[in-house]
Amino acid sequence: MAVTNTKSEKVDLKYSSAPKPKKVKGFTRSIKRDYQLWIMILPAIIVIFLFNYIPMYGVQLAFREYDFTKGLTGGEWVGLHYFKEFINSYMFADLMKNTIVISLATIIFGFPAPIILALIINQVVWKRWKKAIQTTVYLPHFISLVVMVGMINVLLSPNSGVVGHIASSLGFDINLLASESAFVPVYVLSDIWQHAGWNSIIYLAALASVDTQLYDSAKIDGASRWQVIRYVDIPAIVPTMIILFILSMGNILNTGFEKIFLMQNPLNLPVSEVIATYVYKIGIISNQFSYSAAIGLFNTLINFIFLLMMNYIAKKTSNISLW
Repeated sequence: MAVTNTKSEKVDLKYSSAPKPKKVKGFTRSIKRDYQLWIMILPAIIVIFLFNYIPMYGVQLAFREYDFTKGLTGGEWVGLHYFKEFINSYMFADLMKNTIVISLATIIFGFPAPIILALIINQVVWKRWKKAIQTTVYLPHFISLVVMVGMINVLLSPNSGVVGHIASSLGFDINLLASESAFVPVYVLSDIWQHAGWNSIIYLAALASVDTQLYDSAKIDGASRWQVIRYVDIPAIVPTMIILFILSMGNILNTGFEKIFLMQNPLNLPVSEVIATYVYKIGIISNQFSYSAAIGLFNTLINFIFLLMMNYIAKKTSNISLW
């Protein structure tokens, strides 16, 4: 009689073919593994913590009646009183209008300028000429704002300025420094001249990463320079353009205090008074610290909302975003 031996086999409920859970790398493990990198960025982390996060403790000043004798936290809690006071003030409409007009004009005309400049420089073949152009357009960025406004005053002064002499010789009596209609164009054009070259560096870096075989293929196919720019260069820098545009929209109400304040005078004040200069005059000169803190926080919240909106729109339309 043949006897068949049956061996009992243990069945494991966890099959070997099941995917194994991924190991999560902890923060401590990351520090131990990449401690050199963490040490390198440690100074930046400390600076950001000291100058960006610790000062946020003073945000509560916008919700309190500031008292010199009681400090930041000793004043009476007034809630949204100063926000309502600013919104209902007679200066609110003019401040918002001036700030938005200057910011939008800077973005509309100033944002494409470094892109166009980078595309032009990238088409220069002769290396020495290319370096000379880059050095020339980078230099204005290093000019101090005080010197820059001084140069604007020298050039546009109706009595001693170059433009004033040319205009007077042609029979025109124009004072661009005192003109309300000329303030925004002068501000935007001088800003483009000063910063377009420096801002083009990041676009030139993006263009430098383009595969040279794409240019060779375009030349073989008979593409002109404009076609190379349209079908090779511009698609290569689109992600960079979107990221920088999102960041610029996050500063839509930050027009820059120093330059506008230096360019202000009693004649152009109706169009040059923006939120940043108003906060300085109310907070520092008039000692209304709680009121100025509320205005500054209101400005920051509007910028943050614009940043979130543009990041959301960019993510939905192009799948490119900050997070």
